Amino acid sequence: MSTHRPPSAREQVVEAMAELASTLDRKDWAALEAALTPDCEGYGVTGAARVVEQVRDHLDGVGPTQHLLGNHRVALGSDGLEARVRAYARVHHVGAGSQEGQFFECLGEYDDTWVLVEGAWRLRRRWFDLQISLGSFAVLKRGD
Repeated sequence: MSTHRPPSAREQVVEAMAELASTLDRKDWAALEAALTPDCEGYGVTGAARVVEQVRDHLDGVGPTQHLLGNHRVALGSDGLEARVRAYARVHHVGAGSQEGQFFECLGEYDDTWVLVEGAWRLRRRWFDLQISLGSFAVLKRGD
């Protein structure tokens, strides 16, 4: 007898956040835009297309990256359609092109708002509280 149960809202939000991190590491810009609400605020800009462009300005010219997340704290709204998620992040960026041999690593905490839209969790707001940075910020660039 199977005891499989559908994932809880908390589990769904944590999975959506993990998938977004993987999307960034794959540099899958179409999937990134699809994971955002049209009015998303993040990385200092507003609007899904602008958020994607801002991320591309920092990651398109970078080699491999890894967005490692942990210590998720999820607070679901009373209606179950919104969640505030705070999670630690350790993000490593390997330099490419003119930055080959360099790296930039940032450690901090994401403070996200996720909303349930047509059965899928979408990012509405993201703030990253950078607490530690190592290496060269010049690694983050649009591309050579």
